[in-house]
Amino acid sequence: MRILMVCLGNICRSPLAEGILKDKVKKAGLAWEVDSAGIGDWHTGELPDKRSISTARQYGIDITDQRARQIRKEDLLHFDLILAMDDSNLRQIQLLAKQVQNPKSQVEMILNYLTPGKNQSVPDPYYGGLDGFEKVFQMLDEATDKIVERVMSYEV
Repeated sequence: MRILMVCLGNICRSPLAEGILKDKVKKAGLAWEVDSAGIGDWHTGELPDKRSISTARQYGIDITDQRARQIRKEDLLHFDLILAMDDSNLRQIQLLAKQVQNPKSQVEMILNYLTPGKNQSVPDPYYGGLDGFEKVFQMLDEATDKIVERVMSYEV
């Protein structure tokens, strides 16, 4: 299984989602590939936001090996599942998918794993304080639990 998490700049939400899911995948002994990317290229090559790093660290997850990157057309051919953090990200990924012949990836909202069909967004904590990052972490932690449960039930 190959999963790509996508948010706007790849420094807040998607790095947290990547780190949380990688941690769960490792603990479960699964051979999954998990990565993240942003819609834009503003932060390419940068570390995740220091508040994302700090929040993840509180839960024993180190995301300092991640570097921001922009989603590419090739990602739609490589990843099995691309998970958007909000509806704007989802629309941008869908537009990119139209430029790819026979995209492999299933594209959906990450919180649909918690509330199927509701298309709820993970709020962008960038302009807030640490509390927003904690709330985002909790949402993503719950959603990634459901992702692991669902995918593992298909693989059995």
